[in-house]
Amino acid sequence: MTETGVDDARGVYGISVAAELVGMGVQNLRAYEARGLLEPGRTQGGTRRYSANDLARLRRISELLAAGLNIAGIAMVLDLEDENTQLREMHAVLRRSSART
Repeated sequence: MTETGVDDARGVYGISVAAELVGMGVQNLRAYEARGLLEPGRTQGGTRRYSANDLARLRRISELLAAGLNIAGIAMVLDLEDENTQLREMHAVLRRSSART
Protein backbone atom coordinates (compact mmCIF):
# COMPACT_ATOMS: atom_id res chain seq x y z
CA MET A 1 0.00 0.00 0.00
CA THR A 2 1.04 3.56 -0.60
CA GLU A 3 1.05 6.42 1.88
CA THR A 4 -2.48 7.30 0.77
CA GLY A 5 -3.71 3.82 1.66
CA VAL A 6 -4.23 2.81 -1.97
CA ASP A 7 -3.15 -0.71 -2.89
CA ASP A 8 -0.93 -0.35 -5.99
CA ALA A 9 -1.31 -4.06 -6.73
CA ARG A 10 -5.12 -3.96 -6.91
CA GLY A 11 -6.44 -4.15 -10.46
CA VAL A 12 -8.85 -1.31 -11.08
CA TYR A 13 -8.34 -0.23 -14.70
CA GLY A 14 -9.93 -1.92 -17.68
CA ILE A 15 -7.72 -2.65 -20.67
CA SER A 16 -8.83 0.36 -22.73
CA VAL A 17 -8.28 2.77 -19.83
CA ALA A 18 -4.89 1.21 -19.03
CA ALA A 19 -3.84 1.44 -22.68
CA GLU A 20 -4.82 5.10 -22.81
CA LEU A 21 -3.04 5.91 -19.53
CA VAL A 22 0.26 4.46 -20.76
CA GLY A 23 -0.08 5.56 -24.38
CA MET A 24 -0.17 2.09 -25.94
CA GLY A 25 -2.62 0.17 -28.03
CA VAL A 26 -4.89 -2.42 -26.46
CA GLN A 27 -3.35 -5.08 -28.71
CA ASN A 28 0.09 -4.29 -27.27
CA LEU A 29 -1.14 -4.92 -23.73
CA ARG A 30 -2.56 -8.26 -24.82
CA ALA A 31 0.69 -9.14 -26.59
CA TYR A 32 2.82 -8.27 -23.55
CA GLU A 33 0.60 -10.43 -21.38
CA ALA A 34 0.86 -13.30 -23.89
CA ARG A 35 4.67 -12.96 -23.77
CA GLY A 36 4.64 -13.09 -19.98
CA LEU A 37 5.81 -9.52 -19.42
CA LEU A 38 2.91 -8.77 -17.08
CA GLU A 39 -0.03 -10.53 -15.53
CA PRO A 40 -3.04 -8.30 -14.92
CA GLY A 41 -5.68 -9.37 -12.46
CA ARG A 42 -8.94 -10.81 -13.67
CA THR A 43 -12.52 -10.37 -12.58
CA GLN A 44 -14.64 -13.43 -11.94
CA GLY A 45 -15.90 -13.02 -15.50
CA GLY A 46 -12.35 -13.03 -16.86
CA THR A 47 -12.04 -9.31 -17.68
CA ARG A 48 -8.52 -7.94 -17.32
CA ARG A 49 -7.96 -5.41 -14.54
CA TYR A 50 -4.71 -3.46 -14.50
CA SER A 51 -3.19 -2.08 -11.29
CA ALA A 52 -0.96 0.94 -10.71
CA ASN A 53 1.96 -1.54 -10.56
CA ASP A 54 0.93 -2.93 -13.96
CA LEU A 55 0.84 0.59 -15.41
CA ALA A 56 4.34 1.29 -14.06
CA ARG A 57 5.55 -1.97 -15.61
CA LEU A 58 3.99 -1.03 -18.96
CA ARG A 59 5.73 2.35 -18.83
CA ARG A 60 9.02 0.53 -18.13
CA ILE A 61 8.39 -1.76 -21.12
CA SER A 62 7.85 1.36 -23.24
CA GLU A 63 11.15 2.84 -22.01
CA LEU A 64 13.02 -0.36 -22.83
CA LEU A 65 11.45 -0.54 -26.30
CA ALA A 66 12.50 3.06 -26.91
CA ALA A 67 16.04 2.11 -25.84
CA GLY A 68 16.09 -0.50 -28.62
CA LEU A 69 15.50 -3.74 -26.72
CA ASN A 70 13.40 -6.49 -28.22
CA ILE A 71 10.73 -8.40 -26.29
CA ALA A 72 13.13 -11.16 -25.23
CA GLY A 73 15.61 -8.58 -23.94
CA ILE A 74 12.86 -6.73 -22.11
CA ALA A 75 11.74 -9.97 -20.45
CA MET A 76 15.28 -10.57 -19.18
CA VAL A 77 15.67 -7.00 -17.91
CA LEU A 78 12.32 -7.11 -16.11
CA ASP A 79 13.16 -10.47 -14.53
CA LEU A 80 16.51 -9.12 -13.31
CA GLU A 81 14.90 -5.95 -11.97
CA ASP A 82 12.28 -8.00 -10.12
CA GLU A 83 14.96 -10.25 -8.65
CA ASN A 84 17.02 -7.23 -7.61
CA THR A 85 14.01 -5.71 -5.85
CA GLN A 86 13.39 -8.95 -3.96
CA LEU A 87 17.04 -9.18 -2.92
CA ARG A 88 17.04 -5.58 -1.70
CA GLU A 89 13.92 -6.24 0.36
CA MET A 90 15.48 -9.38 1.87
CA HIS A 91 18.66 -7.46 2.63
CA ALA A 92 16.70 -4.73 4.41
CA VAL A 93 14.87 -7.32 6.52
CA LEU A 94 18.15 -8.98 7.48
CA ARG A 95 19.71 -5.65 8.39
CA ARG A 96 16.77 -4.74 10.63
CA SER A 97 16.90 -8.19 12.20
CA SER A 98 20.61 -8.01 12.91
CA ALA A 99 20.30 -4.47 14.29
CA ARG A 100 17.86 -5.72 16.95
CA THR A 101 20.29 -8.32 18.29
